[in-house]
Amino acid sequence: MRVRTGETGVAGIGTAAAELRAYLESVVPAYRAEWGDGRSFVAALAWQRLLADGGWAAPSWPVWAGGRGLEVVDRVQCDAELARVDAPMPAGVLGLNNVGPALILFGDTGQRESLPRILRGEEIWCQGFSEPEAGSDLAGLRTRAELVGDDGAAGFVVNGQKVWTSAGMQGTHLMLLVRTDPAAPKHRGISVLLVPMDSAGIERRPLRQITGESEFAEVFFTDVQVPRTALLGPLHGGWRVTMATLGYERSGVLSLAAGLQREVERLVPGLRVSDPLLREEILRRWMDARLTGLLGARALAALGEGGKPGAAQSVIKAAWSRTTAELGETLLRVQGADGLLAGNPAAQRFLRSRSSTIAAGTTEIMKNLLAEQVLGLPKG
Repeated sequence: MRVRTGETGVAGIGTAAAELRAYLESVVPAYRAEWGDGRSFVAALAWQRLLADGGWAAPSWPVWAGGRGLEVVDRVQCDAELARVDAPMPAGVLGLNNVGPALILFGDTGQRESLPRILRGEEIWCQGFSEPEAGSDLAGLRTRAELVGDDGAAGFVVNGQKVWTSAGMQGTHLMLLVRTDPAAPKHRGISVLLVPMDSAGIERRPLRQITGESEFAEVFFTDVQVPRTALLGPLHGGWRVTMATLGYERSGVLSLAAGLQREVERLVPGLRVSDPLLREEILRRWMDARLTGLLGARALAALGEGGKPGAAQSVIKAAWSRTTAELGETLLRVQGADGLLAGNPAAQRFLRSRSSTIAAGTTEIMKNLLAEQVLGLPKG
């Protein structure tokens, strides 16, 4: 059954969110008893399988693919329910949010066999997009895939490097963006391949972050043999596949905006600050978070009425990035000298907040999009 926007459940939330709330109330206590507040990969995998057992791992997927067919308004309400219980991030979040939708849109029957395994975390998918010389300029990628062999046994030979691959050390499969026609303009001649990470010729190395964690990897490809059946979408048509994939990622900014507002409204009342300048700074963070949340709510309402967010997603993403980074700085200042201690949560929050300006599209790219597409300013 497709849950329609506007169906109401309890406490002003939709039917889907009410059902999720009931499910969370039944499973979260046992999960916390076993895993506590642990954020390890194993704990995140256990959580994802709990969600999958209840049909909540990917509620926006179509019903035939294992989801609930929820539209964006219901999905954001469900995200709010997960935030309410401080749910961990699923282990295979890129597979659920990005790769799975791409398979639903562009995959053939064989490729879609991965969908139930993605839901349960039996396959952990990464995205092989960024490169050392092509991060924000994604179309400038140089990893090559040469099509060799005759029609009956054709396949690709991949050579190149990817960097900042999320979950790259834990991943079992990779959605890999490659250049298959080097003579074509840079936004053309790109293809998407679905590659097992244990393929011969793939080497991955962990990247240690400023927080001390290694959530990313750099991945090297040396004469990696990939069958022709691994091509997702049309040959040389990978840019369209990629934009659709990133579109799913960036639609999540509505949930990010609401989450930031909830976080600040929870944190600020507990702060005890006497310095008037610092109090004013905290007030600015509160106002920024409220404004970002209101922008998200406005875009959500437009979607609920059948509209499209358009440039709103880029505006919200830019606001969320800036406010998140500044919030990290403010909370660190509130701690004073204690904030310099490595084990202080404010120190970890500050270090992690630095990534908000590049996650799901760098701030510079968002500004360019707004300047060109909204303000009509010339390029360059």
